[in-house]
Amino acid sequence: MIDLYTWTTPNGRKIPIALEELGLEYRTHPVDIGQNQQLAPDFLAISPNNKIPAIVDHDAPDGPQSVFESGAILVYLAEKTGKLLAASGPARVAALEWTFWQVGGLGPMAGQLGYFALRAPEPVELAIDRFADEVRRLLGVMEGRLEKVRYLAGDDYSIADIASFAWTLAALEALEKIQPDRPPLPAVRVWLERVGERAAVRRGMAVPKV
Repeated sequence: MIDLYTWTTPNGRKIPIALEELGLEYRTHPVDIGQNQQLAPDFLAISPNNKIPAIVDHDAPDGPQSVFESGAILVYLAEKTGKLLAASGPARVAALEWTFWQVGGLGPMAGQLGYFALRAPEPVELAIDRFADEVRRLLGVMEGRLEKVRYLAGDDYSIADIASFAWTLAALEALEKIQPDRPPLPAVRVWLERVGERAAVRRGMAVPKV
């Protein structure tokens, strides 16, 4: 059994999708970041950076194992099951490259754009322009990759696709809010449809139910 601590954000959707894809049994504990529940001492004991998602794996070989940071959790679950991440070779390297491309690039930049463009009390045009430019650049990088391959790591669906799916939807939503002319990105949009049609992705995107 895995205890999942998450919320209804792009970051929070990654691990439910992975757990559904891997068929692992889990219990969901919603952590309402709007109510600062991520600052509760019992949650900080699991996730000292006070961020969701986090897990506790009660079936780990050496006893209960907590894991925080979404990229680390995705790698942990993939290695635990031997699925969604190649054991070695170029496919593994590519999956890790694109997983951490999202963790270090698309996620933070799209998150900042979403805040300044959609949620800030007052618009800050300099910040909106800066983050919109970087999100467009990152989506262009993704477009170039997906023009050549079916999934981000190559031929096979992997944790890299799980990492980027909800964040790509959020990035496009923010861009289209400030610039009604939709960025074309045809390869990205085909990939979004392909990934979004997966039953496990649909189930994971509905977790947590609040």
